[in-house]
This record gives sequence, C-alpha cells and structure tokens, in this order.
Amino acid sequence: MKLHEIRDNEGANRSKKRVARGPGSGKGKTAGRGIKGQKSRSGVALNGYEGGQMPLYRRLPKRGFTKPNAKSFTVVNLGQIQGFIDAGKIDGSAELTEDALVASGLVRRKLDGIRLLAKGELKAGLTIVVTGASKAAVEAVEKAGGKVTLPAAPAAAE
Repeated sequence: MKLHEIRDNEGANRSKKRVARGPGSGKGKTAGRGIKGQKSRSGVALNGYEGGQMPLYRRLPKRGFTKPNAKSFTVVNLGQIQGFIDAGKIDGSAELTEDALVASGLVRRKLDGIRLLAKGELKAGLTIVVTGASKAAVEAVEKAGGKVTLPAAPAAAE
C-alpha cells in the first residue's frame, strides 16, 4: 500500500443533505417538512407539548422545596486523606487546613466549606481543621491519635 492509495472505508464520509434546492434533489419544495402545520414552519418549539392534552409535567404531583440559601459542602473521606499522605502529597505532621487540602489537589474548591466523612481508614495522627465532620469521622481521627477542630457554631438568635 502506498500513500496515494489510502482511502476512507466505504460509507465513512457522507455528503451533506442539501434541502430546498429544487425538485431534482429529491428534497425540494417543502424540504421534507410535509405540507402546512406547525412543524412545517420555522421557529417551532414543541418540547413538552401534547396537542392540548394536559402535559405530563403538569399532571404529576409536585412535592418538596428547594432551599434557596442551602449550603453546599465539598466532601472528603478519611481514606482519601490517608492516600494522599502515603503518596507524599500531604504533610502528615503539619496541621491540615481547608486551604492545605485545596493546595494538595485533594479537593478542587471549598464551596461553603469542607465536610469530613469517615469512609476509609486513617492511620496518621492529624490535626484537621474543617467546616464540618461526621461523628464517626471525629471518632476515627481521635482513635488514630489526631484531633478535629470545627469552627464555633454561631449562637442561636434570641
């Protein structure tokens, strides 16, 4: 085989369908849209329209509520932290802050804070400063000889 003999596989390249270019094209006049009606005209958006019947999204019951000021936390597991310590990406002796977690590449961004969860096993005794932590995660860190520091909860409004 020579360079000038190289070809695409049969049917790999198809030419663009040219509609509304006369009767000889096979897609002339109405350009494959049929005659009259909403879909034959331009600027049509029929998503969710059911011909006047009550649409499905309106027939189904609506439940719940989305809190507009809900906080979104980045989640970190103990096993992930241990993996980064083993790989040498996190210094196991220094205090582990949220900024240190971002700098190490373990989390991409803090969002409204970082929450520590207990999945995995932590062997290193670390001092971890995060926005939130599960009870199981706090127990696991203390069992490994470390400490979890959480910011003081704001006082309840009286």
